[in-house]
Amino acid sequence: MTRRTGSALKLTVFLSENDTWHHRPLYTEIVHRAHRAGLAGASVFRGIEGFGASAMIHTSRLLTLSEDLPVAVVVVDTEQRVRAFLPELDELVTDGLVTLEACEAVRYTPGDGSPGDAPGEGENSS
Repeated sequence: MTRRTGSALKLTVFLSENDTWHHRPLYTEIVHRAHRAGLAGASVFRGIEGFGASAMIHTSRLLTLSEDLPVAVVVVDTEQRVRAFLPELDELVTDGLVTLEACEAVRYTPGDGSPGDAPGEGENSS
């Protein structure tokens, strides 16, 4: 069963896995704040290779560099809710990149097959 939830905004925060906030991983702090803010969800993805402003390539293939791999925190929610969360990132992110991308979200939910469960119907449709 699918339900189109309509337009959304995808927030991606690119940072290093060694970035911290008060002695804990920065990506963890971002996820916990997104949760407290009531955002729809947040996921953290660890890269296997990448480089940023320093131009130093970090890769999981070299033991000496594998301790500081790239990390991306991704949040998708309504544009209003994502933009309301941006001041939290202003406080947290001192070295990194934040991107915002318009997208269309499709939410998959279980249904019992009743008429109210048809795509485009119900409270989550747009």
